[in-house]
Amino acid sequence: MAGDIRVERDGDVLRIVLDRPDRLNAAPPAMFDAIRDALADLGSARAVLLTGAGRAFCSGADVMAALGGEDAPAATHAALTDHYNPTVQAIADLDVPVVSAVRGAAAGIGCSLALAADFCVAADDAYFLQAFVNIGLVPDGGASWMLPRLIGRARATRMMLLGERVPAITALDWGMIHAVVDGAALEDEAMALARRLAAGPTVALGLMRRNLAYALDHDYHAAMAREAEAQRTARATADAVEGGTAFLTRRAPRFAGA
Repeated sequence: MAGDIRVERDGDVLRIVLDRPDRLNAAPPAMFDAIRDALADLGSARAVLLTGAGRAFCSGADVMAALGGEDAPAATHAALTDHYNPTVQAIADLDVPVVSAVRGAAAGIGCSLALAADFCVAADDAYFLQAFVNIGLVPDGGASWMLPRLIGRARATRMMLLGERVPAITALDWGMIHAVVDGAALEDEAMALARRLAAGPTVALGLMRRNLAYALDHDYHAAMAREAEAQRTARATADAVEGGTAFLTRRAPRFAGA
C-alpha cells in the first residue's frame, strides 16, 4: 500500500502494519499520512492494532537524510506540523480503542506512535528510546506531553536528556506500557486484546478515551461535569440497554457497538 504500510481487517479489528522492515520501519512523512488515511476510513472496525513488520516497531522518523542545508529546519518543522503530529492527534481523536504491538525499537517518533495507543503490548526484546539529545534535537510527536503523564517528570527527564534505551521490562515497571510478552506470542497477545476491546461497548469506550484525555488538563469539577455528559450519551445507546439486561439476567453481554 502507498505510504509503506499494510492495512488489513481481522473481524472487527483494523490492523495497520508499518512495512519498511529493511529500514526498521523508519517513517517518512508519507507513512504517517497513510496511517492517518487508514484511521479516517475505519468502516465498521471497532478497534485498531498498530504494529511493525520485521524486527522493529519503528526506528524513528525518516526525514533527515541530509542533516545540513538551509532548508532543514523549515522542512523538519513542516514534517511535524503537516504529517507526524496530525497523525498522532488522529489517534487521540478516534472513537475506538487502539493497541500497539512493539518488538525491537520504538524510537523517536516511533516511541510517540507506540505510546499514543491506549494499550502498548511489548515483546521482551522491545525497547523505547528518545535519542534526540544524541543528534542535537528535541523529542517530538507529543513525547514531552505524554511521557511526564505516563511515568512522571523525573523519568521523562531521564529518557529525554540522557537518551538511553528503556527496555520493555523497565517500561512496564514504570507504568509506561500495558504488558510485556514473549516475542513469539506478541501478535497473538496484542490481537487478543484488540478483539476483546472490539467486542466491547464501542460508544462508551470512545467516551472513556476522551474523558481520560480531558481530565488530564482540567480540574476535578470540570472532569465530573464531562463525565455526566458522557454518561448521558452512553445511557442512550443500545449497548447500555444490552449491558443492563445482561446484568439482570446474569449472562454475558453481547455488545453491538452502538
